[in-house]
Amino acid sequence: MTGMTTTEDKKSGIVRFGPLVLIVTVAALGAFALRDYLGFEALRDNREALLAFRDSHFVLTVLGFFIAYILIVTFSLPGALIATLTGGFLFGTALGAAFNVMAATIGATLIFLVARMGLGEKLKARMETSAGMVARIKKRLDENQWSMLFFIRLVPAVPFFVANLIPAFLGVPLRRFVISTFLGIIPGSLVYTSVGAGLGEVFARGETPNFGIIFEPHILLPILGLCALSLLPVVIKALTGKKDL
Repeated sequence: MTGMTTTEDKKSGIVRFGPLVLIVTVAALGAFALRDYLGFEALRDNREALLAFRDSHFVLTVLGFFIAYILIVTFSLPGALIATLTGGFLFGTALGAAFNVMAATIGATLIFLVARMGLGEKLKARMETSAGMVARIKKRLDENQWSMLFFIRLVPAVPFFVANLIPAFLGVPLRRFVISTFLGIIPGSLVYTSVGAGLGEVFARGETPNFGIIFEPHILLPILGLCALSLLPVVIKALTGKKDL
């Protein structure tokens, strides 16, 4: 009986941690092996071939773009920004932003599910049984999940993969994660997709796009305004003493 239990525990551990180990391994290898293939220079050097393939095989291009973007996000590979620019370059601002947001949301959801299955449930259970400051932090986060989820998505300084993992480790429901991710990444995606849509002129001039455009005042201030708006329920709760809005 003990042998059977040990075997079952091992199988359960492989099922729970196997995908997470795979993602971490691929991410580590990809950080070194794919840097030269998922950079701006690769997009610049292959732009004509990409446009020709898009014109000849539009549906296949969309499917390939979706799969590539989802894999980049799921495995936290380098090149997420370039993938967003490519969406704008190939499909324009409106269609490109739609594709970028959908693909990024799917990839984020996959890594969220893997992280929650591997470590999230245990961390959630441990935090729920903890006392003192840990318990208070968990309680505050639970009371303001929507606000905090939108906040970490809107703040440009929060890395995308971090915003995928934190909710998984805190036991955020899948529905809340998907909705907040989809809506929260729209502003930033629109900015960089529009930059990608203008890459044709940038390439023609032999220049490099301004990757720091999201931190310019005319773009950053509206996004910070959305961040403040996302935290408004938290402020109201603190002032009124209400636990739920």
